[in-house]
Amino acid sequence: MSHWTLPDGRSVDRLTLRGGGLMAQVLTLGATVQDLRMDGVDHPLVLGCPDPADYLGDGIYMGAIVGRFANRIGGARFTLDGREYRTDANFKDRHTLHGGKHGTNWHVWTVEDAGDDSATLSLLLPDGEMGFPGAMAVRAAIALRDGALIFDLSAESDAPTPCNLAHHGYFNLDGGDDVRSHRLRIAADRYVPVDDDLIPLPGTAPVEGTRFDFRQARQIEPGEYDHNFCLSDGTVAPRVVAELTGQSGVRMQIETDQPGLQVYDGVHFDGLAGLEGRRYDRFAGVALETQGWPDAPNRPDFPDAILRPGETWRHHVAYRFSR
Repeated sequence: MSHWTLPDGRSVDRLTLRGGGLMAQVLTLGATVQDLRMDGVDHPLVLGCPDPADYLGDGIYMGAIVGRFANRIGGARFTLDGREYRTDANFKDRHTLHGGKHGTNWHVWTVEDAGDDSATLSLLLPDGEMGFPGAMAVRAAIALRDGALIFDLSAESDAPTPCNLAHHGYFNLDGGDDVRSHRLRIAADRYVPVDDDLIPLPGTAPVEGTRFDFRQARQIEPGEYDHNFCLSDGTVAPRVVAELTGQSGVRMQIETDQPGLQVYDGVHFDGLAGLEGRRYDRFAGVALETQGWPDAPNRPDFPDAILRPGETWRHHVAYRFSR
């Protein structure tokens, strides 16, 4: 286990997991997958920062568990059970992104259990933090099995609250500079249109005849993408929802029980220092985030994203690799 001290004095540990033909390095900061390797492949499969302090700067969200509400809440406010709540406006100074500036990615998680191929990390978010109601207990079980990086996320709250946690990994299966030549397939016939602030517009739209049609595998070009693909109208049994294939022949299938898949092509990267001396510029990696739909607390027509006392919220996702 390796240790770092952040500029703010907090201590961060790194766990190394091995199993199923994979090796992952996981930081307690944000429950972040810092590095992921596959036996027989000589490059990382994900983007990562060598210095954990960079995850508080230009490397924010990379590989972390984001929440308590992943994606955006329009206007940094929502109404729940007749009461309006105002949340941290950390996106364009008027919307909430990934739970606010001190979301789950910012926190140092507690290691509850760690073995050779798996670890369980936990976090307690205080009532009122970032404006959200309810003390929320979060747990992330991370495992490497059968060629897959697997997350089983769960949460409980002592008051009704929005809940939408997601793994925000950026993938590059070739180890090159640009992922737009990767081929992507998504089992979705609808997506969520957004405005200039990336806040959902009314309704959903069909992918047919648009650049959002990935029902048959094709290259990610043309971009730019930062959109939710509608996989279902609620949580369902786990199923394969997407597949990413690099020119190297490395393939990744995504299996989840979640109703949405956020696709973001990394257009913002601008010279970030990465693994093995790499430099991450525009389109260096693609984020494929299984989750609930964006701005769901303000959209009664979207799948429900409210966790209530006595309930346990769950999210399963497996990123399965092959050659």
